[in-house]
Amino acid sequence: MRPGSSHFEKQRLDRREEFLTCSGKIFASKGYAATKISDIAAAAGVSQGLLYRYFTSKEGLFTELIRGSFEKLNQAADGLEKLHLPPKEKILRALGETIASMETSELFPNRVLLIAQTTLSEGIPEETKAIIQAESRKPYEAIARIMEAGQKDGSILAGDPTEMATLFWTTIKGLALHRVAQGTAFKAPDLKLVTRMFFAPSSDPPATRLPQEGGVA
Repeated sequence: MRPGSSHFEKQRLDRREEFLTCSGKIFASKGYAATKISDIAAAAGVSQGLLYRYFTSKEGLFTELIRGSFEKLNQAADGLEKLHLPPKEKILRALGETIASMETSELFPNRVLLIAQTTLSEGIPEETKAIIQAESRKPYEAIARIMEAGQKDGSILAGDPTEMATLFWTTIKGLALHRVAQGTAFKAPDLKLVTRMFFAPSSDPPATRLPQEGGVA
């Protein structure tokens, strides 16, 4: 490897990630069909020619954005499941960190909005549809397994684990979409209110939201 080549590659990957993040916000606000490469280039402050050096087409950029979004979401859900923590603590960490992150960043809420729009849209690339079909259930399945484990140790409310996972994710997604709508005026609910939907009455409730940032996605 030539001297400095690894540094150059890191710069290239960082710039590529910047373009993906920027395009995610544009796609989320305008939708796939209405978004043009020129819109993304203008938002990123670069020429269309430079953007095409990283992505050959709008379709390719969008597909990579959706693929990357699901990869991050699924990796986070998988990592959460593998933590050496009781099930209740896994759910608490996921909710606490994700909700806290919404107050400081629009990245996750915009990603949620984008995935929601993409899932409901017919006018998207076929490759993107295949990614959604293959990847969209994985985070639900991971949370369902955590819920089931918590029901066995008595810390999670009784109920169908799949339905509990659906409630978990619709709560997260609903708050994320509310964050997009409210902008910086968004104020997250107290974590104790959210966890009451999942934790058994005999399980001690958390005193407050966890301070960490990051979240499950």
